[in-house]
Amino acid sequence: MALIEIDRRAFITSLGGMAAISLMSHEARADALEDYTIDRLDEALAQQQQGKYPTVAQLEAQIETRPSRRGVGNLFVNGRGDATLDHVANVKRLEPMSAKPTLKEFFEKRFAPANHVLQSANRALKTGMSEEVVLACLLHDTVHALIKVDHGWWGAQLYEPYVSPKVTFAIRYHQALRFYPDTEAGYEYPEMYYNMFGSDYEPPPHVAAAYKFARKHKWYMHSRLVTVNDLYAFDRNAVVTIDPFIDIIGRHFKQPKEGLGNDNSPVAHMWRTLANPDSPL
Repeated sequence: MALIEIDRRAFITSLGGMAAISLMSHEARADALEDYTIDRLDEALAQQQQGKYPTVAQLEAQIETRPSRRGVGNLFVNGRGDATLDHVANVKRLEPMSAKPTLKEFFEKRFAPANHVLQSANRALKTGMSEEVVLACLLHDTVHALIKVDHGWWGAQLYEPYVSPKVTFAIRYHQALRFYPDTEAGYEYPEMYYNMFGSDYEPPPHVAAAYKFARKHKWYMHSRLVTVNDLYAFDRNAVVTIDPFIDIIGRHFKQPKEGLGNDNSPVAHMWRTLANPDSPL
């Protein structure tokens, strides 16, 4: 999830121009971008504290200043998912998938580093939540590799043939629930949303309708707990691997014997797109 937008020209200028950037390694560029992003985030947070949130109209006015759409999937831009470094370096060659790809392989080769969802699932695991909630936390934002817009619905569709209805429900409705606080469950409206969506933002009708439906549903807390573990899983210093979740995946994820993308399921094409994002057709 991108917290702030990066001004390409300002970033390049801060490094001494394109000539200086051309002498830097990919790792040095990535480190420089991270440092620059952290500084901009600090500035944004300072503005938040002063009540200087952008409006919806101001954010809309920025559309033509960006080199790519904010909803594009992580695999289709340079490595970070927020289209900030793709002006300076090209995308990297992806490691080929095996003949029968597993969910673990997708985590390693297409979702990586997946730090946010791993942190989210780890938090759910450590606080004693059910294995279905832990799995939903692990999967809830992985579809960002493919697309970001309406990612709750896309994510639920991606996993629906392979997980229980509770997990699917939790993934689908976590997106809508994020815009509605539930203090009793430990979820407040995220401050960063004021910068991402605008200080006067109101969710569209389909999101409001989804929230109302989910709020009355018997599985409401499954999805709400995903939002709780979603909001507090952005520790840039945390290191979590998929290893603690392998057994949970084995118990609750129906891995097709043909491999994800090869099983002729209604969503096999989505997995093939994740596996082969460089294919022209």
